[in-house]
Amino acid sequence: MTPLSHTLQQENPAGTADFLPINGTDHIELYVGNAKQSAYYYQAAFGYKLVAYAGLETGQKEFASYVLQQDKIRLVLTTPLTPESGINQHLMQHGDGVKVLALWVDDARRSFEETVKRGAKPAIEPTVLRDNHGEVIISAIHTYGQTIHKFVERKNYNGAFLPGYQPKSSNFEIKPVGLKYIDHCVGNVELGDMNKWVQFYEEVMGFKLLITFDDHDISTEYTALMSKVVSNGNGYIKFPINEPAKGRKKSQIEEYIDFYHGAGVQHIAVATDDIIFTVSELRRRGVEFLYVPDTYYDDLFERVGTINEDVETLKKLNILVDRDNEGYLLQLFTKPVQDRPTVFFEIIQRCGAKSFGKGNFKALFESIEREQELRGTL
Repeated sequence: MTPLSHTLQQENPAGTADFLPINGTDHIELYVGNAKQSAYYYQAAFGYKLVAYAGLETGQKEFASYVLQQDKIRLVLTTPLTPESGINQHLMQHGDGVKVLALWVDDARRSFEETVKRGAKPAIEPTVLRDNHGEVIISAIHTYGQTIHKFVERKNYNGAFLPGYQPKSSNFEIKPVGLKYIDHCVGNVELGDMNKWVQFYEEVMGFKLLITFDDHDISTEYTALMSKVVSNGNGYIKFPINEPAKGRKKSQIEEYIDFYHGAGVQHIAVATDDIIFTVSELRRRGVEFLYVPDTYYDDLFERVGTINEDVETLKKLNILVDRDNEGYLLQLFTKPVQDRPTVFFEIIQRCGAKSFGKGNFKALFESIEREQELRGTL
């Protein structure tokens, strides 16, 4: 099977040894209440193709998992089959949400050993999985909340996903929407915990602090948050970590933690080369996005300069634009993809920019606050 990676790259500083080399995101596993129905949603709405399955028909008695793929993005949707399952306990507490951020590595044993000796809490000891397609070695460590990082070594495997999974295809026509790879994954942690987890990524996983946003950067009249972005050596993996800041009303981070009942993955940013096509298709298929008022576009050129896209088209689709020293980016955020106001997706197109849309924070947060007000949670 073709490993998953992408082209964003940031070289290690000269002379720096990376004790945890990561080739990219292997997969993201979400625990969901009904994986069969969730898989249909991601196929029909987001254009993912079903590529593998594990469940009762494959001899798996504890859970059912559907593996979906679009270009270099792989999502795994897992649901429990028994009431006593630990997956069920996770769902009772958190609702649908991300359990595993899996990282593609060349050596899962060494990745485990190097992170554990630096203070990581073990989740899965190095384990060899085999079938007639070869072998995969996996291991895992705990991170914020009940989220885990799984290390996946698959250089000696050519099956559909992992041993224990069988190839399975979508049973209706799938039309991709142009999603390419995972750009970044954002975690929400409790007040006062951001620096602790930034330190975890720096000391335990060898990541570097890429950028810091304080409550002056990310605030509105009512709410605020603080965020720091950490990245691995080659820049393939980027994890912004958010915590709430004091404001007049309840921030989106506090709302998330209240409904998720703890720290967890807030959103997954997926990249596209043509955001106008991608967002147009997603809207046509019923995916709901945050609303951006027309006034956002009144001074767009003054704020971001010349761009290739037609502003009226961006305005019609509510797509946000921001610029940094490297270029500009276009982005838009879905509403939560489950009934709890927790996990959502970001669609992002980078036209040179390597930042995270700082100039859009105020407009984005005001849009989220409008949704919070409708939910009665602001």
